Amino acid sequence: MNDKADTDRSSPATQPLKTGAQCVVDGLVKAGCEVLFGYPGGAVLDIFNCLYEAPFNFVLTRHEQGAVHMADGYARATGKAGCCLVTSGPGATNTVTGLATAYMDGIPLVCITGQVALNMIGNDAFQEADVIGITRPVTKHNFLVRNADELPDIIAKAFYIATTGKPGPVVIDIPKNVQKAKTAAVPPEKVTMRAYHPDVPINAAEIAQFAERINRASRPLLYVGGGAISGGAAEVLAQLAHKANIPVTTTLMALGIFPETDPLSLHMLGMHGSVAANYAVDHCDLLISAGARFDDRVTGKISSFASKAAIVHIDIDRSSISKSVRADLGVHGYVTPVLEAVLPFVKPAEHAEWLEQVNRWKERFPFAYPQSTDALMPQYVIEQIDAVSAGKAVVVTDVGQNQMWAAQFFRYTRPRNFITSGGLGTMGFGLPAAIGAQFGRRGEPVVCVTGDGGVQMNFQELVVAVEHRVPIVVVILNNGFLGMVRQWQELFYGRRYSGVMLSQHGRAPNEEIPEAPGYLPDFVKMAEAHGACARRIFKEEEVGPALREALASGKTWVIECIVAPEANVFPMIPPGSHVAEMINRTV
Repeated sequence: MNDKADTDRSSPATQPLKTGAQCVVDGLVKAGCEVLFGYPGGAVLDIFNCLYEAPFNFVLTRHEQGAVHMADGYARATGKAGCCLVTSGPGATNTVTGLATAYMDGIPLVCITGQVALNMIGNDAFQEADVIGITRPVTKHNFLVRNADELPDIIAKAFYIATTGKPGPVVIDIPKNVQKAKTAAVPPEKVTMRAYHPDVPINAAEIAQFAERINRASRPLLYVGGGAISGGAAEVLAQLAHKANIPVTTTLMALGIFPETDPLSLHMLGMHGSVAANYAVDHCDLLISAGARFDDRVTGKISSFASKAAIVHIDIDRSSISKSVRADLGVHGYVTPVLEAVLPFVKPAEHAEWLEQVNRWKERFPFAYPQSTDALMPQYVIEQIDAVSAGKAVVVTDVGQNQMWAAQFFRYTRPRNFITSGGLGTMGFGLPAAIGAQFGRRGEPVVCVTGDGGVQMNFQELVVAVEHRVPIVVVILNNGFLGMVRQWQELFYGRRYSGVMLSQHGRAPNEEIPEAPGYLPDFVKMAEAHGACARRIFKEEEVGPALREALASGKTWVIECIVAPEANVFPMIPPGSHVAEMINRTV
């Protein structure tokens, strides 16, 4: 990307001198930063010195990965750019997983990293790392700042790049001597970049073809992805679906963009999606992809995906159109203006026969799970989170079985109320992302659904929630396994459980809390050691009261649910398979 930009700015000669470090703070203020997550170090001490009087909130995390995940959760919950600041070397390299997580899901972040002085770069200096080279594959763009005069422009560009087009993370790597240097440069009032033009005009010919295909279809289906949430397309999406009576299925990243209480909702599609949604994809004659990228967890066997359908693909990223699945019509643009443009040309339709068929699938194959009198079922816990919060909780998940159960058994009715790592599938995301989400959505209930594996990867961040009085409720579905890996070993590797057991072999039964350490680690003691409230539960009748107490308390809570060890996520389409090979053991 060309860094040269045309900017409107005052003459530097009339401006007082400021250090590069102060330019960083001023740039964050101008960009609207409300909260900055980070961790200090020698290469960013000048910036931290300026933070002492900064007007926004700084949150000291306990690990740089936690800082990026918090900024990510904040961005997903609010739609604004998340911001984080770390030092050089290991501080910067510790952000890579968080940056890759945001990059895969198109989340706007600006990550500022410290760097050794310019004259030391390449000399293997203390805590030096090639941040630009390391982060290039997992960022939308990155900058190495070479002098203080260009710093205000670069900060403005970073936020512009992160939040326009397909959103994504941007890294600004700032050498220590640039932070100390003084400049009269000021932030630009407007940023335009010669090689970056995110605004896409509506193509009238594409819109006309799009409308014609909708009006001709007998079995249309809307397949909606995370790009629709980024583009704020919920209202126009509902208008189109209701005007033409088009059923709607969403990806994991788009849960809540269309109310799942709506009769036209088919819920999520894909590997662990609803039977009705996957059957509808297989039988539709027009598949309208709005802000989705046809990832492998959705398509399964690409050669047989939506084989009876013409495909219309709407995406702001032109390179994504026909990248995985060939589109019969590509519409390049933001989802919202494209749908707004086509809506007047779409004729009202009934599609009675198609909707009748879809509703039969919904009635025959709802999400369900085996009932048990011996163990607490994890799906029941998710249903209770939905019930106790009246469907209003912002649900933030980790990755694996807990993620899929949270997607299946909570009914999402609003966008940005389901926050998860989709493309990268990052364990350890849930807890710090929930903290970030609560910083962005103060006053709303935030529930982190996680497993006993993922929660241990960033458990140290719990103390951040306690320190800042962030009332998140962390629900740990403790099955004693790395559950999704165990499920795959059960189904595809002859139950040869290798490297997946987190509990002690032959641990004490669930109905009693042993005096000997039967639960390792002891999450209740860990939570209390971090200053949070905590409770361990075993039975269905304990779930609702525990959730009500935690949500009403205004405090940070951990609820450990000892659940059925070998509960599985169904339905399941095996990887690379067709919908006809779906496994659906729900009784």
